[in-house]
Amino acid sequence: MFDTLITEFDKGLRTLFAPAQSQRPRPDAGLEEAELSAAEKRHAIGLMRVNHCGEVCAQALYQGQALTARNPAAREALQHAAFEEVEHLAWTEQRIRELGGQPSLLGPLWYTGSLAIGVTAGLLGDKWNLGFLEETEHQVGAHLDSHLTALPAADAKSRAIVSQMRDDELRHADMAHEYGAASLPLPVKGLMKLTAKLMTVSSYRI
Repeated sequence: MFDTLITEFDKGLRTLFAPAQSQRPRPDAGLEEAELSAAEKRHAIGLMRVNHCGEVCAQALYQGQALTARNPAAREALQHAAFEEVEHLAWTEQRIRELGGQPSLLGPLWYTGSLAIGVTAGLLGDKWNLGFLEETEHQVGAHLDSHLTALPAADAKSRAIVSQMRDDELRHADMAHEYGAASLPLPVKGLMKLTAKLMTVSSYRI
């Protein structure tokens, strides 16, 4: 048990303070950097900062859920989703740097809160654990769709990254559904949307 806690603590430190690495090619590989106005660049940085912070939250969320999952199949599904989220973390961080920005300073705060939520979801049982995963990914998918509309039209690199992230998130939701996810009550879904809104507004600026 102690070894597990050490491993999970190390994961948290690496998520927050070490550059993430991707094993897949970046979705924007081969695309040229666009000429963006100062305002467009600030907006793109803000949106990609939100997406990066969302991936920090995803790492903590799935880490907590996998820790408390009872069914090995459910744990495997969560760990697979977390693996692809690491790639999203790398893509968004690299893109922020390319645009001349930096990730949100609030990452540690949102990581801690998401880890607690993930542990709680897992303790409720696997069907609710997977239900939380499915609903999270559906909401993230909708959020990324809105970013595809909001990003500067000329910023093909950021748009390619967000598009691939959206496809991955929706696939994670389908996977959770196949493993037996329960549908969450409407008040819980609403609370999740409110929390996501708070994260979006804060991380866009800070």
